[in-house]
Amino acid sequence: MTDIHTPLTRRRAVLRLAAGAAATSSFGVLAQSEWPSRPVRIVVPYAPGGSSDTLGRMIAKHLGETLKQTVVVENRAGAAGMVGSQHVARSAPDGYTLVVSGIASHVLAPVANPSMFDPVKDFTHIAMLGGPPLGMVINAQRGVTDFKGFLAFAAASPQGVSWGSPGQGSHGHLTGEMLREATKLNMVHISYNGGAPAVNDLVANQIPLGVMTLSSSNAMVDAGKLRLLAVSSSRRVAAYPNSPTFSELGYPQLTGTTWFSLSGPAGMPAAIVSRLNEAVRKGLQTSALLKQLATESMETMDLDAPAFTHYVAEEIARWGPAVKMVNSRKG
Repeated sequence: MTDIHTPLTRRRAVLRLAAGAAATSSFGVLAQSEWPSRPVRIVVPYAPGGSSDTLGRMIAKHLGETLKQTVVVENRAGAAGMVGSQHVARSAPDGYTLVVSGIASHVLAPVANPSMFDPVKDFTHIAMLGGPPLGMVINAQRGVTDFKGFLAFAAASPQGVSWGSPGQGSHGHLTGEMLREATKLNMVHISYNGGAPAVNDLVANQIPLGVMTLSSSNAMVDAGKLRLLAVSSSRRVAAYPNSPTFSELGYPQLTGTTWFSLSGPAGMPAAIVSRLNEAVRKGLQTSALLKQLATESMETMDLDAPAFTHYVAEEIARWGPAVKMVNSRKG
């Protein structure tokens, strides 16, 4: 008995059947028409201004120049990136509708809400774009200069320490909750609609602590208004050599970056996937993009499409139990 019973699942099945038919009847035409023959759309499933939007626009500009075709960016925010991602999953797998995927929208959120889409079966994963590590930051007026000082500060706070993240279910939220679990500190989560408003409240001293992408807080760290206590990268960030990694502090389970990537609907032609993967990887090695990545405190990995697809599955296996733990606590 088949499990195709919901409209979305039926639509996915139809799209996959269409993709199969294209494999036998349309690939020759595709090759002759030399994709792309019309503008390509990249959906950023978040509001403008964040790391995903920055990366999406960087890579759209590069792809436009490389493919000799217009590449437009469309922001479709909602549900931790799942609304825009679901829209792409429902689109034709012809290479003209892509999405800036990533750890939040294609690893963490689907574990918590699996009804919207399957992050592996409903997408063609094309290439890693990269992303920033998380930074644990504290308002500079609090007098805390390092992680050890934070532990003492938190232990001496009878009402608990309020801390902000870019949103419920975000990588920053998950990491902060895992830190709370590991330290047994009384940490009270405050969810924001993105990193920018969380940073604003941090700078205004409305909350003492934040866990968010380093690219969203580094300007205020550089200005001396926030102090960077720890980073989630595997090694220290070159721009902040005095800030230790979580692993150095004894919390290796918190190591990871808020990575973003490029994906499309399931069933995309292999030739298009290969061409996009090659273009993205070459672009990320150009001096212009390397400079911009460094400015945004972003790291990347050089992976072909099969290796990247495997990486997505590994990340789901790695972070899934932690997501379920956090959800069980309703924190």
